[in-house]
Amino acid sequence: MKKKLAELLEHREKLSIIDNARVSSAVLLPLFEHEGRDHIVFIKRTETVREHKGQISFPGGSCEKEDGTLLDTALRESWEEIGLLSGDVTVLGELDDEVTTTSNFVVTPFVGMIPWPYDFVMNPDEVDDIFNVPIPSLLEEGCLQPDTETLNGKIVTSCKYLYEGRVIWGATARILNRFLEIYCRAL
Repeated sequence: MKKKLAELLEHREKLSIIDNARVSSAVLLPLFEHEGRDHIVFIKRTETVREHKGQISFPGGSCEKEDGTLLDTALRESWEEIGLLSGDVTVLGELDDEVTTTSNFVVTPFVGMIPWPYDFVMNPDEVDDIFNVPIPSLLEEGCLQPDTETLNGKIVTSCKYLYEGRVIWGATARILNRFLEIYCRAL
């Protein structure tokens, strides 16, 4: 699965968004295999962070001057937020860029495999919770729901995922949706 997923990510045309009015950022979509099922790690942001208060997301954040690449950003932020060592991540590839609708970011997502179990270290200033979702649960009927968002003053079609009382929406849901489309082709 890991090899096929990496090949699919490598051999596709990535949609890049260049928008100098937006802040460049990156996230890591951490995957792991446990008991024969693939899982995705998510975080819930605290109510005290500057952007995306209380939202479910992937670990990540804004590009900083010392980051050489956006992948460096995703790995640095994953370390800062959940204590995930960059050496423990096997990067499989990159997904299409996405814009946020509640803030002013262009997000570049990376997909990476991590070992399991993992001893995460949660940064309490930024992260309220770390949880994982088995991919088969995200593919169950009723988990994916239609949604709308406002982008540049216009209503746009979007989606959200419902899982055990949690709502994954916005750019995270759109990134997740694209990833699951590729993932299902790798099966």
